[in-house]
Amino acid sequence: MTHEVRGVVARAKGAPVTLETILVPDPGPGEALVKVEACGVCHTDLHYREGAINDDFPFLLGHEAAGVVEAVGEGVTEVEPGDFVILNWRAVCGQCRACLRGRPWYCFNTHNATQKMTLADGTVLSPALGIGAFADKTLVAAGQCTKVDPAAGAAVAGLLGCGVMAGFGAAMNTGNVGRGDSVAVIGCGGVGIASVMGARLAGAAKIIAVDIDPRKLEWAKNLGATHTVDSSSADPVEAIRDLTGGNGADVVIDAVGIPKTYEQAFYARDLAGTVVLVGVPSPEMRLDLPLLDVFGRGGALKSSWYGDCLPTRDFPMLIDLHLQGRIDLAAFVSEEIPLDGVEAAFEKMHHGDVLRSVVVWK
Repeated sequence: MTHEVRGVVARAKGAPVTLETILVPDPGPGEALVKVEACGVCHTDLHYREGAINDDFPFLLGHEAAGVVEAVGEGVTEVEPGDFVILNWRAVCGQCRACLRGRPWYCFNTHNATQKMTLADGTVLSPALGIGAFADKTLVAAGQCTKVDPAAGAAVAGLLGCGVMAGFGAAMNTGNVGRGDSVAVIGCGGVGIASVMGARLAGAAKIIAVDIDPRKLEWAKNLGATHTVDSSSADPVEAIRDLTGGNGADVVIDAVGIPKTYEQAFYARDLAGTVVLVGVPSPEMRLDLPLLDVFGRGGALKSSWYGDCLPTRDFPMLIDLHLQGRIDLAAFVSEEIPLDGVEAAFEKMHHGDVLRSVVVWK
C-alpha cells in the first residue's frame, strides 16, 4: 500500500519550498512508518534548500521530529505501532569499526530506509538527513525511532532530533564540561542556547554567552548563562579572558561555525582548554591559524557531530529531566505553525526572531 500525504519540498537551489503530494510506501524489512506530530524548522533544512549540503534535489525537508509509529516492517523489534518516538539521524549499525570499538556515537554506517519516497509523478525524493519529516507521514529505518515518554509533547520532544541535542551534547559529551568549569558559548541561537543549558546541567560554575543580538543574549541569560558579551561592541576574546581571571575559559563552544568565530573560540580558551565546533561551516570556508599557536596552547580542538549523542541513551534522559522540571525544553518553542508555514519560518530564522518555529499537526 502507498500512502498519499502532504510534504514540504525544495525543488531547486534557493527556490521557495512548496507543499506537494508525497507518496510514502508501507515499511519493508527493518523500516518504520511514522505519523509525524511535530517537526522543528532547523537551519540544516535551510542549508538543504540553499544547496549547501549537496545537490540531490528535490529534497523532502524536515528532520527534527516526533510522532507515533503507525506500522513496522519485517524483523523490527526496536519499536511497535503506537509507540511515541523521536526521529534521529544516527541509527547505529553495531558493526562498523566505531561501533565495535564501543563508540557508537561515531557510527560510520548509520541506517536509513531502503525504500524511496517520491513525488506523485514518481520523482525520487532525497529526505533531509534520511528523515524527511515535513510530511504527514514519513518512512525511516526502525533504528531512527527512539521511544520516549509522550507526556513531554511532540512539539518539545521533536527538538531533540537535531539542534537541541547537538547543543546539549556539545557541552556534555564533546566538551566534557565538568563541575566548576568555566564555559563560553559563541552564538546563541537554538544550538548555542542548548549548549548553555547543557553546561549548566553539567555543573559549570561560569557560563559566558556571546552574541551580537541583545535578544539572544537575554534568552541565554534566562536559560542559564551567568554572564553575557555583546560582541558587536566588545572584543569577545578579551571579554572572556576578563571574566576568567585573564586565563580564558576551560571550554569554548563555537555554535556559529565561521572562521572568525572559530578563531575567537581558539584564543578565548585557557591553556590546555577545549574548543568545540558545533556550528556547521559551509564548504568554501577556510581556516588560517599559526601552527605554533596550535602547538603552544595545547588542549583539544574538537568537532561535535550531533552532539556526539547516542539517541537511545540521551533522548530518554533529557525528556525525563524536562518532565522533572530540571531543564526547560519548552523554552525553545517560539511558535507553532502549520505545514505550509515553513518558508515564512525560514525568514524569521534568518532575522533571528525565533529560537525554533515548530510545525505542529493538530
